[in-house]
Amino acid sequence: MEAIIIFVTCANKEEAAKISQALVKDGLAACVNIIAGIESVFWWEEKVQTAEEVLLIAKSQKPKLDKIIALVKSMHSYQVPEIIAVPVIGGYQPYLDWINDSIRKSH
Repeated sequence: MEAIIIFVTCANKEEAAKISQALVKDGLAACVNIIAGIESVFWWEEKVQTAEEVLLIAKSQKPKLDKIIALVKSMHSYQVPEIIAVPVIGGYQPYLDWINDSIRKSH
């Protein structure tokens, strides 16, 4: 199963925690890291804006991506939440196996 990493920025730690818990509980991610204190600079509403955000880094499988997107959109406060997935091209095989096993066991 192809492993992926999903990046999601959240408005605050509470939102990040709720989304992370749901992703793992629903078997959509094996693990989610929550990184507070991210400063983002972005184009929105015709101007450059900045915001302090919380970054989620979720480890999952490519076939779960559509369900991950749907779950994050349903729980997220942003009109257009950042949900970006990138493929894992390699890594420590026991960890990659753990991702697959954890997701299989969850659902």
